Amino acid sequence: RRFAEDDPASWPPFLGVPCTIKESLALEGMPYTAGLVSRRGFVAAEDGSATARLRQAGFIPLGVTNLSELGMWMESRNKLYGTTCNPYDPTRTAGGSSGGEGAAVGSAMAPVGLAADIGGSIRMPAFFNGVFGHKPSARLVPITGQYPEPENEARTFLGIGPIARRAEDLYPFLQTIAGPDGVDGDCRPMPLGDPAAVRIDELTVHHVADNGFIPAAADLRAAQERAAAYLAQEGADVRPLRIEALRHSFDIWTAMMNAAADTPFAVLLGGGRPVRLGPALLRWATLRSPHTLPALGLVATERFTGLLGRRAERMIALGRELRASLRELLGERGVMLYPPYASPAPRHGLALLPPVCWVYTGIVNVMGLPATQVPLGLNPRGLPLGVQVIANAGHDHLTLAVARALERGFGGWVPPPRLQHR
Repeated sequence: RRFAEDDPASWPPFLGVPCTIKESLALEGMPYTAGLVSRRGFVAAEDGSATARLRQAGFIPLGVTNLSELGMWMESRNKLYGTTCNPYDPTRTAGGSSGGEGAAVGSAMAPVGLAADIGGSIRMPAFFNGVFGHKPSARLVPITGQYPEPENEARTFLGIGPIARRAEDLYPFLQTIAGPDGVDGDCRPMPLGDPAAVRIDELTVHHVADNGFIPAAADLRAAQERAAAYLAQEGADVRPLRIEALRHSFDIWTAMMNAAADTPFAVLLGGGRPVRLGPALLRWATLRSPHTLPALGLVATERFTGLLGRRAERMIALGRELRASLRELLGERGVMLYPPYASPAPRHGLALLPPVCWVYTGIVNVMGLPATQVPLGLNPRGLPLGVQVIANAGHDHLTLAVARALERGFGGWVPPPRLQHR
C-alpha cells in the first residue's frame, strides 16, 4: 500500500506492526506446505484474503510459523520442521495446530499472529502459551488462502482469527480481516459490535465446569471458578450450569466433520492418493514414515467412524439440537465460561493419553459460535491457566469484552521465565 511520508493521514492504521502467520495460510513467497512432506518446497503464489488485508493495514509479517501435519492435531510437529516447544516449559506442547503462532506470541516474538481453527487450533495454542486467542463466528472471516481448504459445511466450522498478547488487540485485528472477499461464498456481511460498549453488569454468565465426560484438572477448574467470581463481583449474573449433551462432544464433532467432507483425510494426507493405513503404520514403526502418528491415527479414526452410519446420524441430530439450545441459552446478552482443554499444557506426546481432551474447543466449531481464550495466570508449576468465553453467533464483541474484563482482573499474559529474568 502506498502512502505519503509527509502525510500521516495517508498512513495505514497498523503501519510497521509486526505479526506472524500460520504456515497453512498463504503468504506470498513463503512456504505453504501445511507440514506435509509431499508439499516440500511449495511456496504461496499470492496472499490469502486475511493475510492481504493485514498487509494493506500496515502489518509486517515476520514469517510463517510451524503447525501440525495438515493442521489436524494439537502437537505442532511434522517431518518438515520438527516440533515446536512451549516457552514456559520446553518439555511440553505448544499446542496445535497453530502451535507456532502460540509460541511466537507467547514468547514475545510478535505481539499478534494470524491463525486458523477447526477444532481448537487458535484457542488451545493460545491457552498453552499463556495468551489470548479468538475463533470468530462462522462466516465472519473469509477462509480464502487456507490449505487444505475445507469442504461443504466444514467451511463454516473453520475460523481464521487472531492470537495476541493483549486482549485489546483482538478487536482491531478482527475488524481488519472480517467481511466478504468476493471469493469465499460462505462468508457473509456481519456487523461487528464494539466490545468497549459492553457492560459486564448486564451480562448473564453461564459457568460450565466441564463436559461431564473428561473432567477438568483441579487447577484449571479453580481458575475458572475465580474468573466466574470476578465477573459476579463486576455485576454479572453468574449461573453454574451443566449441559448433558456436551458428554458427546467427540462423537458430535467427528460425525459432523465426516458428513461435511467429500475428500477423506487419508487422501489429503497422501497428496491425492489415499494413505494405506497398514503399510503406513509399518513404515512409521520402522522410522521410515513421512507422516506423524497422530495423522495416521486420524486416518484410522476416519475409517472407524465411517462404519457407524446410524450412530453418526444420531450424533449429527444431537449436534443440531445442541446448537439450537446453546443459541437459545446465550441469547443477546449471554456468555459461557468453559475450559479450553482438560489440563494445562501436557508433555510432548502425552496429548494422546487420552486423545480427546481437545473436544472442549472442537465442539464450539461445529456449533458455529465465537469463542475467546483468556489467560488466567500460571499454576504452581509455572504453566498457563485459562478459560474459554463463548457467545452466540454474531456476538463476538461479548466474548472480547469479557476477555478485557478478565485481563484487568487477572493480569493477562505473564512473560515466560526466560523473559522475566532479563
